[in-house]
Amino acid sequence: MTENDVIEFVTGLPGVVAFTAGEDNGAPRAAWGDTFFYYDPDDLPSNRQMPFATIVVKDYEGFDTASDLNRPGVFRVNIGVGRAVFEEVLGYPPAAHAGRREAVDYRALDRILPHPVYAAQSWICVLNPGDATADRMRTLLTGAHARAAARHRKGEHTTRT
Repeated sequence: MTENDVIEFVTGLPGVVAFTAGEDNGAPRAAWGDTFFYYDPDDLPSNRQMPFATIVVKDYEGFDTASDLNRPGVFRVNIGVGRAVFEEVLGYPPAAHAGRREAVDYRALDRILPHPVYAAQSWICVLNPGDATADRMRTLLTGAHARAAARHRKGEHTTRT
């Protein structure tokens, strides 16, 4: 899958807004080229506090370099999957990741991995999804979308009462 394949799939889900950071939209320079996916059926920028998935195309020096995204053609799809799915996919809860961090090859392509920075917050990732991960990644993205939609509905209900 290419970055565009992922963007096309995710934006095909109902209520999704994709934001690709760039100079033209005032995004911080460090984020230029990265894409953020929000559940925002009302298309209101104020609803876009936390993405449910992202595509990152380069390292964030001093912060997120374990995946070595500065390699030519390498990108990472990041997905907030929740505790239960994280444990189902990786075999241990997000809180246990710190003790397993050294055993993970965050540079590995086409493998479902814990996110190198946000695993404890139940995020997983895939570098250059391909034959081994594309179908599962679509399922994980669909589930993350459903979680984001449920949070959105809950928030709407809360503000209406």
